[in-house]
Amino acid sequence: MATPVQTAKPSHVSAPRPLTAHKAGALTGSARVPGDKSISHRALMIGAVAVGETTIHGLLEGEDVLNTAKAMTALGATVHRDADGVWHVQGVGLGALKEPDDVIDMGNSGTGARLLSGLVAGHPITAQFTGDASLRSRPMARVTKPLEGFGARFITRDGGKLPMTVIGTRDPMPVTYRLPVPSAQVKSAILFAGLCAPGTTTVIEPEPTRDHSELMLQHFGAELSVEDQADGSRRIALTGQPELMAREVRVAGDPSSAAFPAVAALIVPGSRVTLRHVGLNPLRDGLYRTLMEMGADIKYDNVRDEAGEPVADLVISHSPLKGVDVPAGRAPSMIDEYPILAIAAACASGTTVMRGLAELRVKESDRLTAIAEGLAACGVKAEVEGDTLTVHGNSGAIPGGGRIATRLDHRIAMAFLVLGLAADKPVTVDDGGPIATSFPDFEALMAGLGAKISA
Repeated sequence: MATPVQTAKPSHVSAPRPLTAHKAGALTGSARVPGDKSISHRALMIGAVAVGETTIHGLLEGEDVLNTAKAMTALGATVHRDADGVWHVQGVGLGALKEPDDVIDMGNSGTGARLLSGLVAGHPITAQFTGDASLRSRPMARVTKPLEGFGARFITRDGGKLPMTVIGTRDPMPVTYRLPVPSAQVKSAILFAGLCAPGTTTVIEPEPTRDHSELMLQHFGAELSVEDQADGSRRIALTGQPELMAREVRVAGDPSSAAFPAVAALIVPGSRVTLRHVGLNPLRDGLYRTLMEMGADIKYDNVRDEAGEPVADLVISHSPLKGVDVPAGRAPSMIDEYPILAIAAACASGTTVMRGLAELRVKESDRLTAIAEGLAACGVKAEVEGDTLTVHGNSGAIPGGGRIATRLDHRIAMAFLVLGLAADKPVTVDDGGPIATSFPDFEALMAGLGAKISA
């Protein structure tokens, strides 16, 4: 039986829910992490402007993605979930999104807000977007500037922040845009706007960023070419006004979510954990490459492809880790994983230096500051200088005992709960509510592996 799109009560209007992680025995067992958030957002959005009914298996049912599902319903698509967990999107066709009746609340999702800005910009409609306190503090100008080139207009708060009104254009013109800094969200917003524009829309990124939008657009029938340039940049060209056809999508497990139980297994002595069906897109696997450079015992089993995305089962065993120097060029392939990498670095021997992290200051929180302050509260020395984070490893001897200010950031909350599993004294995060935005079953999954996390 089909059920309409619903969401749990959003974390940004819920009372804070502190969580405490206690030192754990060996973590063991097998688990499947939630579907990839990036792929889930894109499957819903592209399915909504395709012709026919798209079926999505393994969609992440976290608040961020559920808010995107509600947004697509508000924009005219029909979205529902079957009792067996399969989602169906009845698309309206490209150019046929309708004007929403009310303000669209994207909760905590920067990906949802930015990508939808691009999709709406190419349609002759007006839509208003808002979000929680964290999302309303995040800059949108780097997305709105290139989208104005199509002919769209934007009304924002001072500083280019939400709430934001998007006034789409009736006659979008294709653009060629060179990204000043690597950003998969900005690239995707431009490509989504370019769907409605005649001719070719081109994005040139200074270095490759995650390519889920390109792969998904091709899966739905768009004509799109990707060329690596001699200077290391990448040129993506999209032919506008394609006839996108509904497709079946099987969403791989989110490598960003898998990072938390993976690092927990690495830092808790005696652990051996298998994480099934994890996406290993080569533009998303920077964390796992870095962990293996640090000495992590991570094996890829049953490697296969799902809709153009590489997938494998990860087998992770406790390992003594050593500090490494993480180059700035790797940041785009692991930008969401630096909070949990910092936890691995804290438990390693030696010093880990992570460079090129300016993007972390404009995520759900200022993650650079949050990481450094959280580590200090747990007895680990760390410094931030410009866009570089340096963590001095304690060789597994983590004092713990800190109370962490999560700042409505799900990844900060999960990262420090993982640290608490290896610390001498319990580690408490001030609010575990935001975890539901990306990993609603985090506590249950971790408990199933033997973790001790209590409310």
